[in-house]
Amino acid sequence: QVQLVESGGGLVQPGGSLRLSCAASGFTLDYYAIGWFRQAPGKEREGVSCINSSGGSTYYADSVKGRFTISKDNAKNTVYLQMNSLKPEDTAVYYCAATKSSLWMLWRGYDYWGQGTQVTVSS
Repeated sequence: QVQLVESGGGLVQPGGSLRLSCAASGFTLDYYAIGWFRQAPGKEREGVSCINSSGGSTYYADSVKGRFTISKDNAKNTVYLQMNSLKPEDTAVYYCAATKSSLWMLWRGYDYWGQGTQVTVSS
């Protein structure tokens, strides 16, 4: 069974950090690019960061550039999103998704999705 499971969300104060994990089962991430997306209440889902199959190429939305870092451990079949200097506007449900599409940097073609993990940034 193909599955992506996110973890690591929670409540953090502004300026704090969290590390999200996206663990894959039922398939290997060696051949997939992974994207992190988020959706805040009343807003459309947006792409946050993505990484190619080898882990050698990454992309970040302007809103998180310099604060978030995506990484991929193919041996552990897991992708991470390190989030630093968190702001209240980062509050959302964060999802990871997998794709073999060449359009991964355009946030398109993602086939497999996790269930999401809540991140709340508040004092």
